[in-house]
Amino acid sequence: MATDRDDRRSTDAHGHDVIDPLYVGIVTVSSSRAQADDTGSEPDDPGGDTIEECFKAEGHEVQERLLVRDDYSSIRTAVRGLVARPDIDVVVTTGGTGVTADDVSPEATSSLFERDLPGFGERFRALSWEEIGTRAIASRATAGIAVDTPVFCIPGSTGACQTACEQLIVPESPHLAGLATRHGADGENQ
Repeated sequence: MATDRDDRRSTDAHGHDVIDPLYVGIVTVSSSRAQADDTGSEPDDPGGDTIEECFKAEGHEVQERLLVRDDYSSIRTAVRGLVARPDIDVVVTTGGTGVTADDVSPEATSSLFERDLPGFGERFRALSWEEIGTRAIASRATAGIAVDTPVFCIPGSTGACQTACEQLIVPESPHLAGLATRHGADGENQ
């Protein structure tokens, strides 16, 4: 019996494996927003909102949004839980990619990667350079494949979220999800 992902598996105009529409998980990393959430206040999440809007604009579905503190264990646990879910094809974290002591999103997510995608961080910083100049070198944005799921770790600013999602993540994620799960597709060897 085909899984839901198998029902969404196809090839693009170039014959590349794709999953479309994608089911997305978003993790916002922010101790101050998590603290507001703990007090019962409705935390604002402009970075997460921007990511969701970018995916939805291309017909994809956000299945889960989580808000966690700037804490290695919390971030890793949230991402590990999402990549284990069969209804999540791609995960994007926002926040915690800078150079302060509590910016640990790259370490927490990359500890789960089976394969790194170094081209993502390289290209994101090049695009950021065009927008914000030398401050782009402070970004430690990264990506990789964890449990056959593309995971992207990007800064928390709305500008960074928009650049990363519109120019890199949303256009390429259907193909990455297709490639990462191809070995488990119907009729193919694992």
